[in-house]
Order: sequence, then C-alpha cells, then structure tokens
Amino acid sequence: MTTPPETGPELAAFVAQLPFGLDPFQIRACAALEAGHGVLVCAPTGAGKTVVGEFAVHLALAAGHKCFYTTPIKALSNQKHLDLTHRYGADRVGLLTGDQSINADAPVVVMTTEVLRNMLYADSPALQGLSHVVMDEVHFLADRMRGAVWEEVILHLPEEVRLVSLSATVSNAEEFGGWIQTVRGDTTVVVDEHRPVPLSQHMMVGKRLFDLFQSGGNKTLVDPNLLRHIAHRREADRLADWQPRGRGRGRQGRPGLHRGPSRPDVIATLDAEGLLPAITFVFSRAGCDAAVKQCLRAPLRLTDDDERARIAEVIDRRCADLAQSDLAVLGYYEWREGLLRGLAAHHAGMLPVFRHTVEELFTAGLVKAVFATETLALGINMPARTVVLERLVKYNGEQHAPLTPGEYTQLTGRAGRRGIDVEGHAVVLWHADDSAAEPAEVAGLASTRTFPLKSSFAPSYNMTINLVHQMGPDQARKLLERSFAQYQADRSVVGLVRGIARGEKMLDELAAELGGRDSPVLDYARLRATITARERAQSRASRLHRRRAADEALAALRRGDIITITHGRRGGLAVVLEPAHDRDDPRPLILTEHHWAGRISSADYSGASAPLGSMALPKRVEYRQPRVRRDLASALRSAAAGLDVPSRREKTVDRDTDAELAGLREQLRRHSAHNVPDREAQLRIAERYLRIERDNEQIRQKVAAATNSLARTFDRILVLLTERGFIEGTGDTPRVTEDGRLLARIYSESDLLVAECLRHGAWEGLTPAELAAVVSAVQFESRGDGTGPQGLQTPTADIRRALTATRRLSAQIRSDEQRHRIAQSREPDDGFVAAIHQWASTGNLASSLAASDGNGSGSPLSAGDFVRWCRQVLDLLDQVRIAAPTPALRTTAKRALNDIRRGVVAVDAG
Repeated sequence: MTTPPETGPELAAFVAQLPFGLDPFQIRACAALEAGHGVLVCAPTGAGKTVVGEFAVHLALAAGHKCFYTTPIKALSNQKHLDLTHRYGADRVGLLTGDQSINADAPVVVMTTEVLRNMLYADSPALQGLSHVVMDEVHFLADRMRGAVWEEVILHLPEEVRLVSLSATVSNAEEFGGWIQTVRGDTTVVVDEHRPVPLSQHMMVGKRLFDLFQSGGNKTLVDPNLLRHIAHRREADRLADWQPRGRGRGRQGRPGLHRGPSRPDVIATLDAEGLLPAITFVFSRAGCDAAVKQCLRAPLRLTDDDERARIAEVIDRRCADLAQSDLAVLGYYEWREGLLRGLAAHHAGMLPVFRHTVEELFTAGLVKAVFATETLALGINMPARTVVLERLVKYNGEQHAPLTPGEYTQLTGRAGRRGIDVEGHAVVLWHADDSAAEPAEVAGLASTRTFPLKSSFAPSYNMTINLVHQMGPDQARKLLERSFAQYQADRSVVGLVRGIARGEKMLDELAAELGGRDSPVLDYARLRATITARERAQSRASRLHRRRAADEALAALRRGDIITITHGRRGGLAVVLEPAHDRDDPRPLILTEHHWAGRISSADYSGASAPLGSMALPKRVEYRQPRVRRDLASALRSAAAGLDVPSRREKTVDRDTDAELAGLREQLRRHSAHNVPDREAQLRIAERYLRIERDNEQIRQKVAAATNSLARTFDRILVLLTERGFIEGTGDTPRVTEDGRLLARIYSESDLLVAECLRHGAWEGLTPAELAAVVSAVQFESRGDGTGPQGLQTPTADIRRALTATRRLSAQIRSDEQRHRIAQSREPDDGFVAAIHQWASTGNLASSLAASDGNGSGSPLSAGDFVRWCRQVLDLLDQVRIAAPTPALRTTAKRALNDIRRGVVAVDAG
C-alpha cells in the first residue's frame, strides 16, 4: 500500500524504510502526528497499532528531540526495547523498568508507566527536550493498580509533549478521545475495527470441528449441522441412561458422552486439521500445568528432529545461568521435555526465564501448543493460527462468572498471524454440562463488540502529597476534576439531570390536579407518611429489643437449665445440654421433652421467663443415640413435675408509649383535609407526587456524589495526612513536612504504612534478611481470600517485634481511614516472611519455596511467583534505601537488595 501524496515528508521517509505498506488507519494516525496533533489509536490486537508509536519515535529523532515509549508491564517494555534497538541501534535506545536501567540518557527510552509518573513528580531533568510520549496498551487503564498511573501521566505531561495513545478496540473510544482532547488539546481519534486477518469461529463437539455460523458470512445464524450434531449427542446420552447397567457399563463405563474431548485429543484434532500453532486458554495456572502433563502422558509429538535440535539450543542458551542444584526444584526436566515435543504452559506463576523461553520458541514456530492463562492476551506479542477456549466461565476474584463479549474478543484476538495466516480460528469446546458453551451463547459472544473503558483513578496518599507539594490544594483539585474518572462521572450526571427535569415536570402536573404545591391534601399525605414511617421504625425497634433480650437470655443459659420453648415446632420443656459458645450469635444445644436435640436461636426462645430450674446430667451425653434421648426426655419430665411451668402461648402486651406518635395521630384526625369527600382519590394522587419527589431527591444525591467526588476524596486524605503530620498548615497554603517528603518518595499500594514504619523506626535494628522479611509483609498478597495468614511461625524475635509494630501502625491507619470515610488500606500479610528471610539468608531455593505460603492455607508458592514477589520486595526495598531517615537503615536496605538479587531471582530479570 503506498503513502498518499498529502502526507508529509517524514512519513514518506518512514514508510520508505518499512518492508510493508501502511493500512489506511495507520496513515491517518501518522499524518495527524506529523501535523502536530496528539493521537488515540483504537484497533484490534495484531492490527499494527505500534507502527504509529514507532513513527512518533521517528519524528522525535528527526527533530533532535526525545521520545519516551511507555508500557504497563515490564515484559512489554523489554520486548519493545529489543524491537527499537534492532531498528535504531543500542546507543540511541534506553530502558527503565525499575529492575533495569540501560542507557537512560538515550534520546529514545522505553519504560514502564510508573517510571514516567515518578519522573514527572520529581521534575526529572530527563524530561528536558521530550517531544513525544507513546502509551502502549492504554486499555490497561481499567487495571485496579495501574489505572491511576496512566491518568497521572496524561494529566501531568507538559503541554508541548505530543501524546500517542494505543489501545485495543473499545466501545467508548470517542468518550476516551474526548477526554484526552479536553486535557491535552488537539487530539485525533482513529478507530479501526477491521481485523487484518479475518477470524473464523468454530465449536468442537467431541473430536469433530464445526463452523459456528452458517456458511455465507451471516454472523447471526448458527450452523444447523452443529445444532443437529449436539441434539444427536444429547439423545444418545439420554438413551444411554436407560441402558441396563451391567458389568463394565453405567455412567462411569460409558464413552465420555458428558465430558468434552481430552486435551491431547483436542491438540491432535487441530493438528490433523492444520490449525496449529494454537493457544488454549485455561483460566487457572494449575490447569495450564496439568494440561501439559496430560499431553506428555499421551503419545503426542508435534515436532520433528530438526525442530527438537533448535528447541534444545534455545533452552540451553536461555537457561545456562540456572544452578544445576535448582533444576529439579524448578521442574526443569519435565518443562524441557514438553518444549521438545512442542508443548508448553504460559502463566505468571512460571519462572521468568521459562516463560520468556516459551515466548521465543512459540514466536519462532517451534512450540505448537501453548496452554495459557488470560494474562497472555494482554500485550505479549504471541499470535497463533488458532485460539481454543476450554470454558466460557472464569473466576473473577469473587465468583465464577461468564466471559464478557470484551473478554472473548480480547482472547480470540490472538488468532491469526499477519503475513502468515490467511485467516485465524477461534475454537470453543462444547460440554454437555456447560450452559455458557451452548452455540447460541457462543454466537452472542462472538458477534458482540462491547469493551468499554472505565477509569479506576482515585487519589492515593502518595499522589496527594505530591500534588500538594507541586501545585497546592486548589490547583490539585482542579487537576483531579480533569481526570477521566471525573469526566465519566460528569457525563453520567447529564442523564441524571435530565431525569430530575422530567420529574419536576411531572410534579407540576400532579400539583395542578391537587390545587398547587401548597395543597392541604399534600400536607395531609406528608403527615400520614410521617406516621407510617414512625410506626415502622417503632416496630423495628421493638423487634430488635426482643431479639437482643432473647440473645442475652440464650447466652446466660447453663448446662442442666430447664427452660420452656415458647414458639415454633419444638415448643414445650427442654434441658440445656451445652451452653452457647458465641455471645454475638448464641445457639445453645438443647434436648426437648419430645426427644428432639439440636441448637436453638432467638427464633425459638424468647427468654421472657427465667429458667424453671435445673437437673443433673451425665458427664457425657450421647444425644445422637435415640435411646439416650428417650431416657433423658423422661428424666426431664420427672425433674419438671414439681415446677411451675407457664403456658406455651405467652401474652404480648401492646405498649404504645410513644407520645409523639400519639400526637401525630391526633394531628391527622384534626387536619382540614381529614373529612374532604374524595379524600382517598386525592390522596392517591398526592402519594404519587411524594414518590416522584423522593425519587428526584435520590437522583439529586447521586448527582452531588458524582460531581467533584475525587476532589472530596482528596480533601479527606488531606485532613488525614495533616492530622498525622505529613502536611502542616491549613487553608490555601499547606506545607509538606519532612515526613511528607519521605511519603512522596514511596510508590506502593501501602505507601502510608511504609512511611509510618520508616518515621516511627519500626524497621530499625534489623539484619538485611530480617528487613527483607518485614518489608515483604506490606507488599505480599496471598492468592486466597486476600487477607493473608497472621501469626505464622516467624524466623526471629526481631522480625516478630517489627511485624507487631507494623500491624499496630496498620490498624491505626485503618481506624483513621474509617473515621474519614476513605477506602481502607489492606492489612499486612505474613505469607512471604519466612520464605524471603530464608532466601536472603541462604540463597537455597528448595528451602525457601518450602517456607512460602501462596494462598493463606500453607501451600507453597510456585517458583515463578516466588521470583515475582522477590522482585516486588526488591522494588520497595530500593525505595526504602532512598527514603529511609537513618543511614543505618539505608545501608541495611542496600545489603538486603544484594542478598535477594541472586540465583533464580537474578536470572533473566526482564
């Protein structure tokens, strides 16, 4: 494709260097860039968005300026650094990822977005001469932790810098582009939904592959052959259930009618159809590893001898620095055998060097089948001919939920290699027990294109300190009001305001029917509504009082007490076998005179009368045995024979002692509208008026909550930080204190806790390994319920002391956050303490993994997760090294960095 004549000379020169022509959307975006505009490019995965980013690099170099190329994750930064170095030479391209700093003064620097954000807050000299910033994979804006970073960068970049934002196709690209235009000035939005390699949709039923859609390109009608085959499968399944279950038969013996095909069968079918290489998405790390093991147990080999030799060469080169003693611990030999046969897993729990080896081999076409978690769909350049989805349901952190159309599009977007494949293929496996994988459901997912971009931006402690220090609170509020989060909130308000206007119009019409907004009937209706609300509140209070009284009575019961069950099916005499354990929800164990044994609650026992008496019980009551229950019930009746047993049905006295309620009722009877002839008809109109009035008030509250909501959060954080001494002074001239400047240098989810630990000396006096262990508690997050284990065996007394101090400071912060209505920080997590202490002390991988706790239940971390968390701790330790208030702590942090950065943690650090 040739460049149109209207494009500028730099674009013509850039295109002349390319081995391929540009698509229309790439030309539009590049031409806008050369004309001095910022651009937002939204296009499908694999469409070639990064060409626009590379043209920004070209423009900056041609003008003698700088270009920063940012990505949300280190792996992408490393990949882009290699690409740009290959094109422009190592002397002109640098890399900054926190882990690595290579040629940082180069005119082109690839970096993670966090690095650029930190440079902007520090007003780094490296920003001088910067003309272009590329933000690759900007759809990471929806990420909980990284969303704020993207918006901070976009808001803080100097006006003269041209911004190039690259995103996957999102359904609200115009909204996002409108916001960027608002905050950055002239921005061209280029949206292209055309896939360069068309995508065919399929379903696999058993070992047979079917087209999802009817032939002829109609993307709404499901292929009737697929529907017929599934119907036949279901009928065969139903008939098999009626077969006599003789020897070797029955559900377990039947040939897999319920289950989908095995993983080796799926790969073998794809191989036979010429659809490899394939990525199969499995929504669990353990599932990915298990899939490779299943394939290794089968006689499945996807490589020839020449390919095996080339694979072995790459493995040996990549893994040369791994210690021989660690290979067995890392599962190296099984991983290697999988690769040699063309099979691999890919997920964040893998050792980085293993994961990067898989990426290199797959990109080279040497690995033919990869089982991956959905993280592979985000950014890593590993396209395949085919993408397989085993299930259309995944765990979202709280529950198992169906894939959204946006997630389906993102995952299947990996299918089809540009310049290699004529078309890509998406294959969904059919399961009889999976309603989400029915053809109609899959067709709906495949034909829907909705992936809205939502902001996760919110002020943090570090952001607040930096904003106050840089520009003062007034300017900071204005900046927050310009965020994409506030932009989206304000746009949502437009519809709400329209709703209020509609409501007001309806109120005018209803009021006119009643004789105006000051009509006596309206006043009467308000009075009646007040009485109803007060009666309900009184009834609720009475029920609550009775519940509390019953709970107190239940909690006071002791073993052997004889009581009367006053309501429910268990009514009558009972004896307490075991008192309640929980005072908040008391449920004592009882046995009734009718031989029933079980726990009762306030729903069964009112506690209106005290226990009737008590009786002796055997030391151990085997109440589950019918004979024991029968004998004990007889003994209960004998013990109660001489006691005064009240009747089962208690009388409840209506105690209406609310004088205010009585006064309101009297006021209602005397009201001028009480005796009007058509009172009830008019009241129906008045009650409708009051309902609309209430709805309008609720909408007004929503508008108030949405408008300037970020500025209000900022103000609450400002008050908390002032109370804690990080900021001093009030009004328009607050000043960041020395402690505040310390906080400004901590970029962590637990930024305030780290700063408090540093200034209170909670981490002083520790050895390097002990400091690493304690720092891990504020960084690590168990993969279980998110509140990691506490009270695990800690290696040393000094670690216990420091962790206790850290937890105490955390509890104080959380208490303050609750008081100020700020989202609560997460608590420290001890799950990595013993592991990283062991590693920093000995460097022994096997014992370090054995000491780790990956999910709060004692199971060890994978080697990849262990390395990832070590690097997270390294990142925070490096910040402690810079920010710590004492030389001793700075020195300890530096030594801890050296003690952790070795062995598998240092290998393939990208």
